[in-house]
Amino acid sequence: MVEISKNTKRFEFKILREAKNSSARIGEIIINRNGKNYKAKTPAFAVVGTKAAVKTVSPEELKNAGTQIVLANTYHLMLEPGNDVVKKFGGINKFMNWEGPIMTDSGGFQVLSLGFGLDHNIGKIGFLKNNDSVVAPLKFQTHNSLAQPKNLKITEEGVLFKSHKNGEKILLTPEKSIKIQECLNADMIFAFDECTSPLVDYKYTKMAMERTHRWALRCIKAKKSDQALFGIAQGGDYKYLRRESAKFISSLPFDGVGIGGSLGGSKKNAYEILEWIEPYLPKNKPRHLLGISDFESVIESVKRGVDLFDCVSPTREARNGRIYTRRGFLQIRNNMFKYDKRQLELNCGCFACKNNFSRGYLRHLLKEKEVFGMRLATLHNIYFINKFFEDIRENINNLDKWGKNFLKNFMRG
Repeated sequence: MVEISKNTKRFEFKILREAKNSSARIGEIIINRNGKNYKAKTPAFAVVGTKAAVKTVSPEELKNAGTQIVLANTYHLMLEPGNDVVKKFGGINKFMNWEGPIMTDSGGFQVLSLGFGLDHNIGKIGFLKNNDSVVAPLKFQTHNSLAQPKNLKITEEGVLFKSHKNGEKILLTPEKSIKIQECLNADMIFAFDECTSPLVDYKYTKMAMERTHRWALRCIKAKKSDQALFGIAQGGDYKYLRRESAKFISSLPFDGVGIGGSLGGSKKNAYEILEWIEPYLPKNKPRHLLGISDFESVIESVKRGVDLFDCVSPTREARNGRIYTRRGFLQIRNNMFKYDKRQLELNCGCFACKNNFSRGYLRHLLKEKEVFGMRLATLHNIYFINKFFEDIRENINNLDKWGKNFLKNFMRG
């Protein structure tokens, strides 16, 4: 590691190169911690380690697979082992023995996933089928500003959760979210927000956005640490609201901007949202698109100026036998791989492929729910997505052609 001055700010971001034919750019995040310099080139993917661990994989293996940034979950770490416990270990880096840059979310996504998202059985993007056409979801038809999800309560003060561990009621406020994240001592943290469902109507989306703005101000006031604080722009799939939120969050002294909440009913809607807000986002700060990792969306989002991404999908899908390759997904549990002696992918540098573990063997391990199989699959998918982002950086001036070729080969498989 490079030694730096102790007076240097903990977080820096600089743009190294801008694309000639899109809003894409190559940047560098520099984390100055304990006299050492840790860097991450952007566009980059933050591998999700929800509970201060990426399931089945060690920090050293994460690094060897090309991981630059890890993102942990504030809500879950608050429940177990508790933020005070992590603080006693010197913060999350020391607790999980990960030296590189690390982020924590605010708990805002759980407002969706444990709230209206659970009620509506939906995530950040609406129901999709048949090449991205929308299964016409009706908007959540309520104009009652007191409408609440079934399993939590949202108020101006914060969000009252019910712990899935013991049923205890837990109030998470902007101030408490910041305090927890300061105990966790991640390098980059997020302001507490209300992540909205794609199915809520305009009135509710506007109300939630304005509440998120007020919470953002409270988060700024509450933060006492040298951690980088990212604000989160909301507004659902409404153009006016998205632009209003982008302008407001960008006007505040945040170190970066998260793009959160509902991204509409389809990928096309999501791209439109990014086009609406990109002109209003500060060019000298990183933009993080929360919870997205599918390859087409990443390519299109980078072209629209996004620098950072995170998602549980690459590791979750690996554990369930969905393997990433340049020729598409391998559903490795299928019988067609029972006698397949080939490695997962030719010319792949991951641990599984370098050591010639066969598709047939991985199928056997996953069918038998062996942890070693989950580990091999996870290491492969992490390596693949990190290599995917490396290729994006190398082709930043040619993303249209490169992206079409990548997706064509991917879909051909």
